Amino acid sequence: MINKIVASVAEALADVKDGSTVLVGGFGTAGLPNALIDGLIEQGAKDLVVVNNNAGNGYTGLAALLKTERVRKVICSFPRQADSWVFDELYRSKKIELELVPQGNLAERIRAAGAGVGAFFTPTGYGTLLAEGKETRHINGRDYVLEYPIHGDVALVSAYKGDRWGNLTYRKTARNFGPVMATAAKMTIAQVHETVELGELDPEAVVTPGIFVKRVVAVGPEGSQYHVQPAA
Repeated sequence: MINKIVASVAEALADVKDGSTVLVGGFGTAGLPNALIDGLIEQGAKDLVVVNNNAGNGYTGLAALLKTERVRKVICSFPRQADSWVFDELYRSKKIELELVPQGNLAERIRAAGAGVGAFFTPTGYGTLLAEGKETRHINGRDYVLEYPIHGDVALVSAYKGDRWGNLTYRKTARNFGPVMATAAKMTIAQVHETVELGELDPEAVVTPGIFVKRVVAVGPEGSQYHVQPAA
């Protein structure tokens, strides 16, 4: 019997290895898998490459992971905001690397990994510092930059509901990067607000099919420390 539901966050993350590339869903704090991030801090994996839309807010969630200094590199599109204090300090002191990627390129590079696309040309970034050292090509009167997929060893995503086969639904804007990251990693781990019986999810509403998901862990009911925050 296929059953991807595990009993705890610790069990879900037990075999994340040092040096892993970890795709972390979320857009700012919407859809950020906070329980899994805190679990990864407890688990102790180091020398990580983290891929996310930004580089953490305040001192919790992704910022808390960066503060452990176990992240070697961040790949993101929006590293600095008013409360990116942890990342700012680490970057200025040269304790962390940054690969800055335009947001559309970031999404497409992750999607390309999941779709088996070897590389693609995009006009975004052409003629800027972001294109330095990259192959360019003039196609049909326009200049393009060659970009490569971003593959993950692990994807950590936050979903609304999941079943024992790993099928996932999301809630509004908390959906963001989660579905595409789930396709691009060797092992996708999903924290969910609620687990449901097989067949309870409307197949038309399933966003991430279970074939892309290795483990599902429920992180508590509404009002608990790690419940999935309602999104706008």
